[in-house]
Amino acid sequence: MPLTIPNLLTSFRIVAIPLVVLIYYLPAAWAGQAAAVLFGLAAVTDWFDGFLARKLDQTSRFGEFLDPIADKLLVSTSLIVLLHNDPTFYLALFAAIIIGREIAVSALREWMSQLGSSAAVKVTYFAKWKTALQMFGIGFMLYQTPSFGIPVYPIGQVLLALAAALTLWSMVEYVKASWPTITGND
Repeated sequence: MPLTIPNLLTSFRIVAIPLVVLIYYLPAAWAGQAAAVLFGLAAVTDWFDGFLARKLDQTSRFGEFLDPIADKLLVSTSLIVLLHNDPTFYLALFAAIIIGREIAVSALREWMSQLGSSAAVKVTYFAKWKTALQMFGIGFMLYQTPSFGIPVYPIGQVLLALAAALTLWSMVEYVKASWPTITGND
């Protein structure tokens, strides 16, 4: 692994995952808030690693490989933790949509890359908004406790619902973009 600032930030995101889980389950009143803060810091590195890689001309094949894995692990693990704490139908549905889409789109990207058509499944505008809504929604839900009279957890639920909708929308966009290649009509 090339030791660059972007790769170190991505690695921090991976290291933060078990720490978020560990902190969340601590028997302390502040555990959810501390886990949310660490999750937030890890989520912010997703933007910074890509920005710095381009700005500092430190892009690498390893970074391009590791970055989406770090994101998917952070989001999936956090959703599982939240679902364990709040096993409701809607949260299970949102988690299934988000995790299922991540697996499906990753497989689609891999397959399209093997076919030499990876440009058809580049990150879209909707996918960027989906990621932002996921990160804020999950962070708010991890935080749990209302702050300054603001119902943080319900706001996180709404953001996660919006993220699930954009998740489906972005998956449709990826399938539409790759459909000619999939059907052999490119």
